[in-house]
Amino acid sequence: MKKGLIAVLIALALLAVTVGIAGAITNGQPDGDAHPYVGLLIFDVEVCVTDPITEEEECSNVPAWRCSGALIAEDVVLTAGHCTEDAVAARVWFDEIVQGNSEYPFSGATSYDGDPYLNPDYRSPDNPYGGGNGLPAFSYRDVGVVVLTEPVPTSVVSDYAKLPFAGQVDTLKNKTDIDFVGYGVQEMIHGGGPPFWTGLLNRLYAPSQLVSGKFVHAAEFMRLALNPGGGSGGTCFGDSGGPDLLGGTDTVLAVNSYVTNYNCAGVGYSSRVDIPEILEWIDGYMQ
Repeated sequence: MKKGLIAVLIALALLAVTVGIAGAITNGQPDGDAHPYVGLLIFDVEVCVTDPITEEEECSNVPAWRCSGALIAEDVVLTAGHCTEDAVAARVWFDEIVQGNSEYPFSGATSYDGDPYLNPDYRSPDNPYGGGNGLPAFSYRDVGVVVLTEPVPTSVVSDYAKLPFAGQVDTLKNKTDIDFVGYGVQEMIHGGGPPFWTGLLNRLYAPSQLVSGKFVHAAEFMRLALNPGGGSGGTCFGDSGGPDLLGGTDTVLAVNSYVTNYNCAGVGYSSRVDIPEILEWIDGYMQ
């Protein structure tokens, strides 16, 4: 990556999510009923196998990775583009506690199925950062949606996350309060081999702050404090696509995109959704 910076997309491979002993949002707390519109997403890929005898090919959908997302209409979930990229199907749970659900990670009575869509400008070679795989071009316009096949009943989610007005992030001051909500991992396990991240499949909340709204990529990204201390928290693997809410509100300013190191510390970057073209694209799924 440019200037030696390592960036890590924070979708979580499903292979790792079933081994869990901790929570979610780093340094977070149980969310309760505060943000019922934030859900846990599972994305499927198509896997095809050829029978060695008949040489017939059989294909099926297989759960591959998990992300977080916010319900912005009765049948539309906002998430990250790298979560929907290459996925052929998705499902979402809105329970605060998904850990122990026997249906997870497959479809069932407790989840809602949907079709994933990727923003057409995601990683566009025409991006203003020169194309290629360097930062921040590799995560340009990192926004996706999942359109559900049926509405989520109001008995499950009655209030939705709200979209920002165009350019709202540009009006914010440094250290503006930001609320993280998601189902990502929480703690790193050490000992007996390479360290690995783990955590329960539960929705957690943690407060954070905007780190300088004026930086070189501020037109497309928000830069947010991760575990800055003083009771604040951060995001990590599995929090991709989760909403970065204006503190104390239901307004989604951006969706979690990437962190700059495997330790999920320092600062993280989120793809802004208050960009006029992004808002217009999202609105096309809410008609």
